[in-house]
Amino acid sequence: MSKKTIYLDNNASTPVMPEVFEVMKPFLTEHYFNPSAMYDQARVVSQAIEASRATVADCLGGVDANEILFTGSATESNNTAIFGAMMAVPGRKHIITTAVEHPSVLSVCKEAERRGCEVDYIGVDEHGRLNMVEFIKALRTDTLLVSIMHANNETGVVFDIAELARLTKETNKDILFHTDATQSMGKLRIDLKNDLTNVDFLSFSGHKIYAPKGVGVLYMRQGVPCRPLIYGGHHERGRRAGTYNVCHIVALAKACEICVAEQRGGEEYKRIKAMRDRMEKELLARIPNTVVNGADAERLPNTLNLACEYIEGEGILYQLNDFGICASSGSACTSGSLDASHVLSAMDIPFTSMHGSVRFSLGRYTTDQEVDALIEVFPGIVKSLRNLSPYWDAEKEEPRPGSLIGQH
Repeated sequence: MSKKTIYLDNNASTPVMPEVFEVMKPFLTEHYFNPSAMYDQARVVSQAIEASRATVADCLGGVDANEILFTGSATESNNTAIFGAMMAVPGRKHIITTAVEHPSVLSVCKEAERRGCEVDYIGVDEHGRLNMVEFIKALRTDTLLVSIMHANNETGVVFDIAELARLTKETNKDILFHTDATQSMGKLRIDLKNDLTNVDFLSFSGHKIYAPKGVGVLYMRQGVPCRPLIYGGHHERGRRAGTYNVCHIVALAKACEICVAEQRGGEEYKRIKAMRDRMEKELLARIPNTVVNGADAERLPNTLNLACEYIEGEGILYQLNDFGICASSGSACTSGSLDASHVLSAMDIPFTSMHGSVRFSLGRYTTDQEVDALIEVFPGIVKSLRNLSPYWDAEKEEPRPGSLIGQH
């Protein structure tokens, strides 16, 4: 008999909502026409795309629908914002980002350095909070672009994008500001017309908000300099060529509409946060030598990054899998590397904690019963793994003397 899946990895991806799936289906069967065609049937499809664009614009605070660009992913959106700005303003060569960005920003910035740009990677403190002194010092009047995520995908730590963008524009109004809102969309308030008026680019993807994989959004403020990455057609007003992925665009708009309405209502936020907080409290009480990464910072309501000292995240995930529980490790070992997470490394998390960090991320389908199940089995998993650790005294249930405490 197959085991029941308990899915606690919603920061990685989310299931497609039934309501979202329903709006997709007609555009796979009945309305399959190319929206660029001239006949009446295609006009229905084209109108659906523009209606979706207007919906997404409303969900971002009522921006102009023409400022919404549909892409294939948040990764493509991030690439477009950064490389597009570089190509549009070749005279400026300075970029500011953080040491804890998603690879779809960090890798682009590394490539920008190879192409002659100077990049400052702003650090964070032990709680994942941005070093504001370092950020202010890095700002220059000749800076091209600042790219800082709204919320961290591993720890859930939230950055004050409104303040960071304000400081950027006070330095020089021509500096472009980009934020990757992939993790915050649908979880936090995003109002580009009132709160985030200094943001020029904003990225997010469909599969983190219960839409399918393979569709993303780039908000591009009217008039900002940005060259396209993909050529070959007039699509998206010449900003991104390629036949429209209609069913996914319609799905993303519906998902935005539902998630943003729930976020604005506040009840779903409170429900998920209450489950996360209860899970956090119970696990900390039941498992010694365990800490929350990012505990003293503002965090997403659904995210818990737990550091279990003296064990490996890979072992945690294997044993969780035996119980049908899906989560992510703070270590990159599952991707074929023994290197620890770059986010936790930037936070200067001790070596004894960093490799035993695991992320639980809740979603709209997470139940109290599933949280109860995790609370029930997780302490035993940690105990069994520590009994195998050379750094842990199983009889005394404490670290062995001199077991790398505090070393990095």
